[in-house]
Amino acid sequence: MRILMGAQNCGFGPASVLVAVSRLLSGHERVHERVFVGDSISAAFAHRNAAAFNAVHEINEPHEHASVPSLDRLMANSDYVISAMDADLVLRAFVARRPVLLVDCLFGFWQHRTPLTRIHELCATLPRTSLPAARHHLSCLSPHERVLAAHLLADHSVVQNFPGVSRRIAELTGGAGTDHTMLLTGPLVDLEGIKAAETETGTDEPATGEPDYDLLINTGGFKNFLLDFEANNAYLQLIHRWIPDMLTDWPRFTRVLLCGGPYTGPRATVLRTASRQHVDRRLLPQRELLRHVARTPHSFLAPGLSALHETTLLGRFPLALHEQHYAHTFTVRNLADTLFGRLAARFTDVLPGHPLPEDDYSGTQALVAVAGRILEDDRLYARFRRTFNQRIEQYLALSPQQRATGVTELRRLLDGPPAPAVIASILTAR
Repeated sequence: MRILMGAQNCGFGPASVLVAVSRLLSGHERVHERVFVGDSISAAFAHRNAAAFNAVHEINEPHEHASVPSLDRLMANSDYVISAMDADLVLRAFVARRPVLLVDCLFGFWQHRTPLTRIHELCATLPRTSLPAARHHLSCLSPHERVLAAHLLADHSVVQNFPGVSRRIAELTGGAGTDHTMLLTGPLVDLEGIKAAETETGTDEPATGEPDYDLLINTGGFKNFLLDFEANNAYLQLIHRWIPDMLTDWPRFTRVLLCGGPYTGPRATVLRTASRQHVDRRLLPQRELLRHVARTPHSFLAPGLSALHETTLLGRFPLALHEQHYAHTFTVRNLADTLFGRLAARFTDVLPGHPLPEDDYSGTQALVAVAGRILEDDRLYARFRRTFNQRIEQYLALSPQQRATGVTELRRLLDGPPAPAVIASILTAR
């Protein structure tokens, strides 16, 4: 079985889920070839973790290179399609009459103003004559609504557990006449890689030898529909301004790993201070990052679910960085009753009365504007630095038992049927 695989271009979350699923499939007796297709930030992640696939094709339509096979040709030569929240890939598979599995780690996040009954109707009457016709048919739907439609068009979909997800599954599959199968799972992460990191370093006891770093700061992929490394990047500039001040405020951190999507090429640098502190800015392959997560005693991370799952499954309790985009706000808000949620850094610490639109695009725009204001206003930056230090102080004051309790709390809340067994059951049934 040749499987074509792709992921939504929003940070590293969807691509990391796809890599985890692809690694899981490597041992399945029916799977002979795993082919990644995509561009932008998802392709960057796939290239950095190319061992998870048999082939990686970076395709940037409509500007395809002659030496690169077209997506249509790859689709035609595939037996099965797996999409990590890439609604258009599901639509392509539907039109091409290829069986497709949709994997979704943010199912509870997708907003809709169009009634679910109307989305059901549009899916039931979707033309398969051509991809342009199918796209036009769904053009009245927002990007979030198209992901919900993709769940209905896919042969199966797998949904990662999160507060409110079970209720939403019931709402979407409760439409009259639907025969769609949605299956709930626990964390959609690289469980084999996590196990290897645990075996290599241990998580309940200190790792053998000194860890390479005493603080890990994970900004995630960062790049999405609005954010970019060179545009709408006030958040990254704010982090880069704050890092030297953080080293001054917290001299205990002498070896810092700052990792994420932005830190490739000329951005992969080393910052050294006069007091012999240093910060390595790097984009790491996923399994190398997992090894550092397991070994590093303290971590600050952008509050994406994949990074949060990986960190807690490795027995580490992280501190949430300020929100980059609206999905981070959604995650922290829905975990507000946990220790992780209570300690999380928020831009409302700096600008308590700043309104945040309850919308993915405009909410992210507002967060970009907040980061820009803080970056340009020394008074606001001083408040950002002070309030962040208060969060860090609370985080560092946690006892080992409190950290372990925080990890257990998140694991229990986000647990579900094991993803490997769920996905294997779908492929075996085929």
